[in-house]
Amino acid sequence: MSMNGKPKFAMYWAASCGGCEIAVLNIHEKILDVDANFEVVFWPVAMDAKYKDVEAMPDEAITLTLFNGGIRNAENEAMAHLMRRKSKILVAFGSCACAGCIPGLANLSTREQIFEAVYDGVSTDNPMGLRPDFQWAAPEGNLHIPEFYPVLKTLDQVVAVDYYMPGCPPESHQIAAVVDLVIQALQGNATLPPTGSVIGAGTSTVCDECPRVRNVKTIQQFTRIQHLTEIDPNLCLLEQGIPCNGPATRSGCGALCPRANAQCIGCYGSSDSAFDFGARLMTAFASVIEGKEPAEIERVLDTLPDPVGQFYRFSLAHSLLRAAPLVLEEEEQYATHQH
Repeated sequence: MSMNGKPKFAMYWAASCGGCEIAVLNIHEKILDVDANFEVVFWPVAMDAKYKDVEAMPDEAITLTLFNGGIRNAENEAMAHLMRRKSKILVAFGSCACAGCIPGLANLSTREQIFEAVYDGVSTDNPMGLRPDFQWAAPEGNLHIPEFYPVLKTLDQVVAVDYYMPGCPPESHQIAAVVDLVIQALQGNATLPPTGSVIGAGTSTVCDECPRVRNVKTIQQFTRIQHLTEIDPNLCLLEQGIPCNGPATRSGCGALCPRANAQCIGCYGSSDSAFDFGARLMTAFASVIEGKEPAEIERVLDTLPDPVGQFYRFSLAHSLLRAAPLVLEEEEQYATHQH
């Protein structure tokens, strides 16, 4: 508790786009409940707060921390350990913290391949071929920038996590519901779910929330939605050859994308029944193909424009694959060198 008797709230942004921060602000008047019931002590995007302020706090002084973003560099990792130490409840907030999300697709490339794309790409003017230098001897003293790690990790691959709240970003009404629950629990009027639970989302799949009808499964090829001249507003998108990730994606969004004639892309991560998101989705896609022979099924699956992006867009870093073999080898070499 703080001096004014309020529990303390914190939010931190690691390797992510910042959409989770906007989603919290987008809970409208519910943000006033956060202010009324919590003392916001650390939220770099919304207030002037320094790392040293958090370091000076007693351990577990912060009641609730929403940590969004994956762990891509040394600063991200240091902050993950710091916020874990200072927080009673640490929530992996948003798909980047939970499963790696879009930044996790960089696990398909080595650090040098990433740097080549960033510093030598067609959109970059870098005639001197500069690369990041993590230590620099300046006249004022040694400067340090966070070291870029070989692999992006999810929050729970670095520290223990109390709860997971998926979404890219989480839906604002779900955030508001979780805030209400925590406030009620702090007041003794509700009980928090067991540690390790997914909060602010459902337990089934997007298909269970989708009003579209599923009929005969006779897919002969998959296609990009923009290549279709007409989309049946009532028929399952997957059965129209549109690669929809609803069969493996956790419910909770209200099937917003399929209701708007757009395929689910999987931002809420794996449903409770899916051990590995991509593996479950491959099975679901294969089940709607008309052919029965392995060669025919493989031919249809080959019409998917971007298989890795389709099956692991939001979950590669937390999947059974995790990263490309060359990247895993680089990670092992890095770990050996560090020790």
